[in-house]
Amino acid sequence: MKMTPSEAFVETMVANNVTDIFGIMGSAFMDAMDIFVPAGIRLIPVVHEQGGAHMADGYARVSGRHGVVIGQNGPGISNCVTAIAAAYWAHSPVVMITPETGTLGMGMGGFQEANQLPMFQEFTKYQGHVNNPNRMAEYTGRCFDRAMSEMGPTQLNIPRDYFYGEIDVEIPQPQRLDRGPGGDASLNQAAELLAQAKFPVIVSGGGVVMADAVNECKALAERLGAPVVNSYLHNDSFPASHPLWCGPLGYQGSKAAMKLISKADVVLALGTRLGPFGTLAQYGMDYWPGDAKIIQVDADNKMLGLVKKISVGICGDAKASAVALLGRIDSQSLACDSSKQARAKEINAEKAAWEEELDHWIHEKDAYSLDMIEEQNGEEGNWLHPRQVLRELEKAMPADVMVSTDIGNINSVANSYLRFERPRSFLAPMSFGNCGYALPTVIGAKVAAPERPAIAYAGDGAWAMSMVETMTCVRHNIPVTAVVFHNRQWGAEKKNQVDFYNRRFVADELGGESWSGIARAMGAQGVTVDKLDEVGPALKKAVDSQMNDGKTTIIEIMCTRELGDPFRRDALSRPIRFLDKYKDYT
Repeated sequence: MKMTPSEAFVETMVANNVTDIFGIMGSAFMDAMDIFVPAGIRLIPVVHEQGGAHMADGYARVSGRHGVVIGQNGPGISNCVTAIAAAYWAHSPVVMITPETGTLGMGMGGFQEANQLPMFQEFTKYQGHVNNPNRMAEYTGRCFDRAMSEMGPTQLNIPRDYFYGEIDVEIPQPQRLDRGPGGDASLNQAAELLAQAKFPVIVSGGGVVMADAVNECKALAERLGAPVVNSYLHNDSFPASHPLWCGPLGYQGSKAAMKLISKADVVLALGTRLGPFGTLAQYGMDYWPGDAKIIQVDADNKMLGLVKKISVGICGDAKASAVALLGRIDSQSLACDSSKQARAKEINAEKAAWEEELDHWIHEKDAYSLDMIEEQNGEEGNWLHPRQVLRELEKAMPADVMVSTDIGNINSVANSYLRFERPRSFLAPMSFGNCGYALPTVIGAKVAAPERPAIAYAGDGAWAMSMVETMTCVRHNIPVTAVVFHNRQWGAEKKNQVDFYNRRFVADELGGESWSGIARAMGAQGVTVDKLDEVGPALKKAVDSQMNDGKTTIIEIMCTRELGDPFRRDALSRPIRFLDKYKDYT
């Protein structure tokens, strides 16, 4: 068919079922933008392009479809780098559309000119550069295909003058891979190990979520009588109500999960790369079982055995692999069958002990927190301990909720308290760990699933980086709820200064802004909570207002400055000083 390159670009997106794009309008792609509406595509204008890319990430992670972000060439595109990096580590199929300086001006240092491909080469699975207008549909389709097949962001780079003209084109239809369970040899080896296991444990990872494999994971766990632990920041990869669920591993995770996996003789790591930060020693426990046989299932063969030494590696889809493994062991007599009942009692006991500990974990017990509590007086003396707040939020959490968490001290502690019943419910910045993630990501999630409650957690430091996207919620009727933990500090780094730098606090204190007041100024509802019995009701009221009245609410919770476990104990050591003027700083 004859059409303009802009039409070819838009029609290829339509073929890929694109209905929503996040970004900021710009002259670089205005010819295509002009026909978004008749094509059934909504451009959702954001406040900042980084927020737009985070929204595309949240949209993709909840919907399982592409998230799409676009911006003006140069600064609009460079603003997206951080968010695309976060999407890369979340394996999100985000398509980053990057209009570029026109071909006749490249290399002349013109307005908003930049070499845009190197910016994203580390954080994309594929980069498509349209080198001729006649190839517009080809490259557009390939970027959408590769985002799904490679399980990560792709970049579609288009010189701005290539949107114009007249071309003959055939719109490519989407191509999707049909992933299998893995090779027979590796599946047979894994089944043999599982059949011989006396204390098997399953690590359910993000691949279980992406493959919609929770039911298959559940069936395999029930056959084995195996405790199931979530991989780090994938608390939605197994239902928390299930008797075999034990909680997440990694930083600020579940002690029950850690104690149980420490006893494993065979670990089935299903759909997880076993990232180094997700298997860190925690609470003084080096819980990873050094002598256990590890079976790792991952759709990316490059992840097999990369972090942990494995006995069997299966390159396969988590769902198909779980089905294949269950088929191989279901009718066998398993070594773990005779101990199922005893193992179930042990699972229940460890979970009950952990819940009891969380119920009574009211204050942190380190010297800094105890001194800080002692010194508090006046109004701050009645402010709320983060763990108390997180427990109350957990109790008030609505069914079918989607929660995004930012990076930081209190948000990391939340890992112990966040539980989910279905996949595609928990959104976190994963290994990239960037601040300013939670609010825009949950906005994208809400666009993808408007029927589900959407809640963001953020500390006041991270909140200030992205709170302006509250205006996106108000302007475009995308209601969400945000919980801001107001403790007036960069808590994660402050904890490092407590433990490693003798409480010499540099650059970690924040101001006393009224986040609820700022929220109201942006057109949202703002609520301040400073009493424990108000936490749950405030969340329930905000969610009700979100779901029934279409209102965005920012809940500002006044928290003490108590600090959880250090964020990077693995990467810091006590300083040594040689110069005389620094010797008092050892």
